[in-house]
Amino acid sequence: MIDPRAIIDPSAKLADDVSVGPWSIIGPEVEIGAGTQVESHAIIKGPTVIGENNHIFQFSTVGEATPDLKYNGEETRLVIGDNNVIREGVTIHRGTIQDRAETTIGSDNLLMAYVHVGHDSVIGDNCILVNNAALAGHVHVGDWAILGGYTLVHQFCNIGQHCFTGMGSAIGKDIPAYVMVNGNPASAKSINSEGLRRRGFTKEEISVINKCFKLVYRRGLTVDEAVQELEQLAVNCAAVNLIIESLQNSTRGIVR
Repeated sequence: MIDPRAIIDPSAKLADDVSVGPWSIIGPEVEIGAGTQVESHAIIKGPTVIGENNHIFQFSTVGEATPDLKYNGEETRLVIGDNNVIREGVTIHRGTIQDRAETTIGSDNLLMAYVHVGHDSVIGDNCILVNNAALAGHVHVGDWAILGGYTLVHQFCNIGQHCFTGMGSAIGKDIPAYVMVNGNPASAKSINSEGLRRRGFTKEEISVINKCFKLVYRRGLTVDEAVQELEQLAVNCAAVNLIIESLQNSTRGIVR
């Protein structure tokens, strides 16, 4: 399972059935779980913990130290869950002690070619980052979000659960849950109704979420005023709570 041309540090911990292709380099303080496949010419540096059944493609660099100027060689780490696909040329940097000291990627995600995940970022579960999407440091991406190709996300932005960004979107503010955005700078267009339908949301839930979108974006309310009205809708539709949470947790203001 380990190609003889791969270079693996003796201190790295690989499960018995991990596959490593030729000319890949796995450094010290790396742990890789069962069923994970590393193709040729990949570089994995530690401290990094990678779960089970991941597939890391050629020319990816996983667990490299961040180029952030405040990073001074402190021990930080990268943690990756299970069943992720990390395609060609993806770069994922470890954290900084000024934030979480950890970059975290959940499970069942697809990171397409040349995606970049900056230091201290957090990606949830079941996300898709399309080719050349790039997260600056400290970005949080919620479960089931889809970032279109060449999406750029500014530091400290929060992308809510079930969001969708169009190709080439430039994100400088937070995106509430369920919202679709597009443009440079990005602006809110609608809810991700097709994505919600595919994930089993009922017609009634989607209708309420659409009502919430109009409440936030069409009535000229402040965020606080919108939250007060959303709390009334949440009594009969628990899905609204995700919108409320993303509004209340926003630190950069929301994409309008």
